Amino acid sequence: MAIISLREALRQAMTEEMERDPTVFLMGEEVGEYNGAYKVSKGMLAQFGPMRVVDSPISEAGFCGLGVGAAMVGMRPIIEMMTWNFAIQAFDQIINHAAKMYYMSGGQFPIPMVIRGPHGAAHMLSAQHSQCVDHMLVNVPGMIVISTVIPADAKGLMKSAIRNNNPVCFLESEMTYGKEGEVPEGEYLIPIGVGDIKRKGDHVTLVAWNKMVYLALEVAQELAQEGIEVEIIDPRTLQPLDENMIFESVRKTHRLVVLEEGWGISTIGNYIVDRTVTECFDDLDAPPARVHNHFVPMPYNENLEHEVLPTKERTIEAIKKVLYR
Repeated sequence: MAIISLREALRQAMTEEMERDPTVFLMGEEVGEYNGAYKVSKGMLAQFGPMRVVDSPISEAGFCGLGVGAAMVGMRPIIEMMTWNFAIQAFDQIINHAAKMYYMSGGQFPIPMVIRGPHGAAHMLSAQHSQCVDHMLVNVPGMIVISTVIPADAKGLMKSAIRNNNPVCFLESEMTYGKEGEVPEGEYLIPIGVGDIKRKGDHVTLVAWNKMVYLALEVAQELAQEGIEVEIIDPRTLQPLDENMIFESVRKTHRLVVLEEGWGISTIGNYIVDRTVTECFDDLDAPPARVHNHFVPMPYNENLEHEVLPTKERTIEAIKKVLYR
């Protein structure tokens, strides 16, 4: 397998789909002449030209709405948000139009559209540029939500997202665009709605997604030295969620910890705990635990930002708590 970065995996997926299907195009701020704010679209303007790699004005509501209209008439737009913090400007288009058009038109207008970009905290970007939006988007019927930063997963899921006839919100991470991983060569797709076991273990189930997967792997490696084997479940798709994979793991380990970036109130972690307690109550040997951001606006200061975000220490503490250690 080739070893490539997340940005390269995403670029390969978009390039391959644009070569395969002339209705696919990319639009967003600085995606063309500047090669993308994070260089994800590097070289795509030279390959496909300005009609298919479109530099937009700084108007998220405007170019996202254009994407909805293009999808209604048979195109397959990929709308890049420089950050999902800016996408909040376009939530009317995303939530009220992209997600609802197929239903409200009685099936006349499917919306084969991907809206992608980084979300969550990056590094010292302060409160307005550190927002997690995953828990907001999963509450919108008609919307698929994918959140992954592992290169192989990102490529396979991006290709599936572009081919899907429903709107897909694809959540990445600015902090992981340069992280590398093995990616299969040749054509491959990963089904939407199927999670992945990133590490097998028998003592506790740790559910994590997006860049928290890297923290989970670090925690599992350290705890293995103490004889604690952590099973890591990466849902990859948050809506629809692969609940059965989580349930099967919990029935084996009898313990659950959810590690998520976000502020802890009305989040995906809450939902996972609720569903697991409902479906696996008799299998649990301890109350589930959750690790998430502290409930304060994200500070700019580097040390304070670190304190707000989930840490290895807090995650290990939560795991040992459910193990009664």
